[in-house]
Amino acid sequence: MIATKLTIDLIEVMQNDVIRVRVKTSVLSDDVQIAESFEHRVIAPGNDYSGEDAKVQAIAAAVHTAGVIAAYKAAQDTQGV
Repeated sequence: MIATKLTIDLIEVMQNDVIRVRVKTSVLSDDVQIAESFEHRVIAPGNDYSGEDAKVQAIAAAVHTAGVIAAYKAAQDTQGV
């Protein structure tokens, strides 16, 4: 039987306090992995992370303080983003 399994296998806090989440998609045949692929997404300070996994939410809540969000937005404004 073929099945697909999604796993968050990497959570990184980057230099600019952006959180990068890597999701691994495993294709299994009779519980044996036969293929895999990866997808990345980023959560910038100030972005909504309420739909994320509980572990990602906990990291974002700890890292994305009011000061970090303000500094990130100020840096984006300075760069014209």
